[in-house]
This record gives sequence, C-alpha cells and structure tokens, in this order.
Amino acid sequence: MYGYGQDIDTFTGAGMSKIKNHWLMKSEPDVYSWDDLVAEGEGTWDGVRNYTARNNMRAMQVGDQVFFYHSNIGVEIVGIAEISVAAFQDPSDDLGRWSAVRLKPVRKLARTVTLKEIKADPALAEMELLTKFRLSVSGVAQSEWDYILKLAEG
Repeated sequence: MYGYGQDIDTFTGAGMSKIKNHWLMKSEPDVYSWDDLVAEGEGTWDGVRNYTARNNMRAMQVGDQVFFYHSNIGVEIVGIAEISVAAFQDPSDDLGRWSAVRLKPVRKLARTVTLKEIKADPALAEMELLTKFRLSVSGVAQSEWDYILKLAEG
C-alpha cells in the first residue's frame, strides 16, 4: 500500500514528518452530496459495510485528502475533502465491527472529472476506482491524485 503514501516517516532537517494518504469516497448525490457536506461544514462518513472499505477508513489519518465522488448520478469526482477525525466506531453499528470517519470540505473542483474520462485515460488504468469498482472507499496513488488534479484544472 506504499503507493498511497501510507504513513511513512521521513526524516527532515526539523525532525520527522508524515506523508499523507489520498483516498476516494463514493456517495450517491441524492443520498449525501458534495453540497450536503459543504452545508454541514463537517460530515460523518458512516454506513460502510464492506471490510476492505472499512479497513481503508481505519487507515485514514487526520489531514488525509479525499476525492469526493458522486456515484450513480453524475459519476464524477466533484471535490476535495479532508479527514478531520480518524476512524471511530460507526454509530449505526451496535456490534462494533464497522468504522466511520469525519471529513470536511476543502474545495470544489474547478471542473469535475468524470468516470468516462478516467476509464478512457491509460494513465489511470490501474486506479482502484476502476480495478476495485465496487468499493465505496478506495486508495488513490500520489501519481493518480496529481494527474486528476491536472485534469480538473482544465
């Protein structure tokens, strides 16, 4: 999982620093949209019931960046959010198996990046959005993150 910048300590002149991870989180916009997150100012990402997605959420750290992806309607990356509270027990789970995180909006993308664009671009062929398409929470490699940001700038 090194490709996601997984919490690697690096030594700098001032001491140690952490490399942050990048993620993609899917939400159906008619259930919870980018605009809903912006209106709330900070939202809880809960209700995830897939072990791999849960494990991804448990790996998230405060400050990790997230692509907010509208699934089913729009099917596009619409904004960037940031993890504000690391994994905790999902409040909708009485058994303690599932996790949730809190996130806050950072910015809306200048131009959305559609699933169609991502699928058509060989540079993004290995992106988990495509290779593990059923996951609602997936990792994004640094190179994929940077590339998508360039696409979004237009």
